[in-house]
Amino acid sequence: MRLTISKTDLARVLTNVGRVIEARNVIPILGNVLLDATANSLTVTGTDLDIVATDRAPAEVAASGRICVDAKLLADIAKKAGGDISLSLEADRLIVKSGRSVFKLATLDAKDFPSFGDETYAASFDVDLAALFAPVAFAIGNDANRPFLHGVFFHVKDGSAVAVATNGHRLARHVGVELPDFDGIIVPQKTVGMLPKGAAQVSVGENLIRIASGDFTLTSKLIDGTFPDYQRVIPTENELVASADKDDLLKASDRVATVSSERGNAVKLSIVPGAIALTVRSMERGDAADEVSAEYSGQPVDIGFNSIYFRDALQVFPAGLVNLALRDAGSPALVTSPVYPALDVTLMPMRV
Repeated sequence: MRLTISKTDLARVLTNVGRVIEARNVIPILGNVLLDATANSLTVTGTDLDIVATDRAPAEVAASGRICVDAKLLADIAKKAGGDISLSLEADRLIVKSGRSVFKLATLDAKDFPSFGDETYAASFDVDLAALFAPVAFAIGNDANRPFLHGVFFHVKDGSAVAVATNGHRLARHVGVELPDFDGIIVPQKTVGMLPKGAAQVSVGENLIRIASGDFTLTSKLIDGTFPDYQRVIPTENELVASADKDDLLKASDRVATVSSERGNAVKLSIVPGAIALTVRSMERGDAADEVSAEYSGQPVDIGFNSIYFRDALQVFPAGLVNLALRDAGSPALVTSPVYPALDVTLMPMRV
């Protein structure tokens, strides 16, 4: 292997691929990236055994070759380099040069770098998966006993892409563009956080999902499990509907939450014609109350929510009005926005 590459390009691909690599690894090669120099490019690959990330950058390749090297070490060198970087392989060392700087790095054999087996992809299409998943990612669960909730359920309903996430106490659903039908899959949380922005070519298989955007490709294992029938949870018979400005409600909720002393403190919403009063009570720190203007014509009703979940739900909606719809104080509430009807959040109530 012998090549020259710009500092910027090498730092970029190492950053993109390095996000998949865990900080600590029992298996040494999982802390490495695979460098593959061919023709006029350098391809860099990283993996944690569940996700494989690959990116490519232009390079002047004098001699092709493949080798594994510590990912963080090479990334740090690339970021600090003063100019173009040359890479060459001498015996079992990767020689990295930039200006007068010379580094001789330990390597591992490329043939030991793990890879996924072949996968048959049942469906392929172009879609901005990052934009589809982003509004629901906050609701992903982390209960060790329910691993099937540790990701986003991606499927097609009535011809449109749908992303759903839940932890059993809150549920977010986002409807996107039209897509061809395929069996629903559960995309792991880490993969969701690594999705490239903008339209990408997405391929869905029984065990893997592949997302390709330009020279960057992300291939991930799927969560093995059955996502619950979420549509049964989303309330439909909501006779009580209050509307308020999202920012006003969010700021008021944030203010009263100041007295919360432990995670999960409930915020009480007292809904009456013309206003929503918010109250938080803490045995250790005291009480807080605030009020926002609202459009509401039903009977007065009090309902409580986990204060963190309530604020998280409001934050994913655009500026403008949000609707809080419910059947009664003991039923789940549905948060929607007339500004962006493609998104809704269901919140389970808390006793207050």
